[in-house]
Amino acid sequence: MSSYKEILKRYWGYDDFRGIQREIIESIGLGHDTLGLMPTGGGKSITFQVPALAMEGVCIVITPLIALMKDQVHHLRRRGIFAAAIYSGMQHDEILRTLDNCILGRTKFLYVSPERLSSELFVTKLRHMRISFLTVDEAHCISQWGYDFRPSYLEIANIRTLLPDIPVLALTATATPQVVDDICEKLTLHATQNAPHSTFNVFRMSFERANLTYLVRHVADKEQELIHILSHTNGAAIVYVRSRRRSKELATALVKAGLEATFYHAGLESDDKDQRQQAWTADRTRIIVATNAFGMGIDKPDVRLVVHYDCPDSIEAYFQEAGRAGRDGQQAYAVLLYNNSDNSKLQQRIDDNFPPREYIRQVYEHLAYYYQIALGDGFGITREFNIDQFCTRFHHFPTRVHSALHILQRAGYIEYDEAPDLQTRVQFLLERQELYRLKDTTPDEERVIVALLRNYGGLFADLGYIDESLIAHDSGIQAAALHQVLTALAQQHIIRYIPRRQIPTIHYLQRRDDPEHIHLSREIYEDRMEQYRLRINAIQHYAQSNGRCRSRMLLEYFGEQNTHNCGHCDVCREQQGNAVDADQLTAAQQAILQLLADHKPHHTTLLHQLPLPSEAIDAALVTLLQDEQIKQEDGFLLLA
Repeated sequence: MSSYKEILKRYWGYDDFRGIQREIIESIGLGHDTLGLMPTGGGKSITFQVPALAMEGVCIVITPLIALMKDQVHHLRRRGIFAAAIYSGMQHDEILRTLDNCILGRTKFLYVSPERLSSELFVTKLRHMRISFLTVDEAHCISQWGYDFRPSYLEIANIRTLLPDIPVLALTATATPQVVDDICEKLTLHATQNAPHSTFNVFRMSFERANLTYLVRHVADKEQELIHILSHTNGAAIVYVRSRRRSKELATALVKAGLEATFYHAGLESDDKDQRQQAWTADRTRIIVATNAFGMGIDKPDVRLVVHYDCPDSIEAYFQEAGRAGRDGQQAYAVLLYNNSDNSKLQQRIDDNFPPREYIRQVYEHLAYYYQIALGDGFGITREFNIDQFCTRFHHFPTRVHSALHILQRAGYIEYDEAPDLQTRVQFLLERQELYRLKDTTPDEERVIVALLRNYGGLFADLGYIDESLIAHDSGIQAAALHQVLTALAQQHIIRYIPRRQIPTIHYLQRRDDPEHIHLSREIYEDRMEQYRLRINAIQHYAQSNGRCRSRMLLEYFGEQNTHNCGHCDVCREQQGNAVDADQLTAAQQAILQLLADHKPHHTTLLHQLPLPSEAIDAALVTLLQDEQIKQEDGFLLLA
């Protein structure tokens, strides 16, 4: 068996590992459940790809991002490594073939979405595979206290019971100490009250990004400030906004200002999204204005600037999105534009995300009216859900309905699938011999027919999923024109054509109950609302504070001790040259020691309430920590 370093050199060309990569690899290689906390750009993929190549069997990689699956499979295959992915839109035969290859030992990596784990077919095939270990990417999604909790991730615990002797490697770039504990607890087999996750080896890499300068700009006119920033910087840039409409409007404004920009959001057609992403990745477009649908799994190391035009609703989201700048280690900037209106908008998000209980029950009742489901009926049904139509009929606002449905989902009453990406489906209505006798088809139609026959089997027997971009490429026509060609073929009764669509669905998990009996527990409602409120307060504090190093604030939020300022954020620049005199330093040290005199832990944020200059408090804190008079643990201060 090759050593880990030999594998690294052979396939990736690196002489040695960096950061905590080696520790993670050796831990999972010895069969230990392992959690790795690594910042964006820290080289997470190496930590599971290298040990998997050194071990027998297939590594199951669980990730929610289809784009990331395809990208990593592509890169692994280019290196001569057998990898495959299963995702929505694949034909049944293709899925079967992929799973059978894993059973036969022809595949080293199988990428799957968490939703796939509950598939009866997947579970059946899984029992016959030789598996090296499970890798859970974006592991914070399994924690109900995480900013991006996804119920489908809970299926991983069920898979672990089927594979009790298979270790798990969990990886994340954003997790507070509470979320770290929750990840380990959710993924641990045979947990006990005294040792909920004692089997996990946890490795932390510093989240500090010395090459990334964090800046907060308080401005009244964000658009003009954004144009000014982009006009005075070079290199690829991402501008994050909260709405699809704003992404388009802002990109248009940047183009009018003479800047090279495009926009990106989840509502674009797949081909359009791919083209925009590829143009930006290849530096044919410098600036991309996007919602948070863009960025995860995008491997572009030379992003020089990330600007948040709208404030995100958590430090976790901000840190992850800002961290997409400067992954090549060169100087880069993360800028947050902020003004007074952001405060009210952030507070409004709390109300929007957690509407009153009675409102949630009302949405549940109106949903039953919408589908005409009687009391006691509805169990197991799935219906398409047009949120705009629903809101018009029952006089609701989409944002609050969206939140109410998510809460009902967490309570176990429904499943709300917001945007199932259903690919185009086609079936030939003529026999193969009849196709060759067609006389009135256009050249474009003939080329599309040939492309369909060349790339897909089984289309004569039943509807099959097709990749429109592949057919457009093979037939030599524009992707936008393909829809017209397929429609024309359908009108001639040559094919049956069901276009690609993204329509949310509602699936009833229980029979329809009386709204008064809908139970929303404290864990589902109050506790999660309080967690969300704390995240909102944290990002507000970060944006409004002007007396503490930005980098230190971010690191302390994630429980990381750091006794030095970054020296180049907007706060550090402001404080440079403002030396702290001896009297201020002494007063600040005495105030901190007096605060901790009760021998109880106090969160570092309490220091900002002391009636002293923030630069004096920072200097005193550094001195006391260096002198070991006090200690810092997970963001809390104690007397040493």
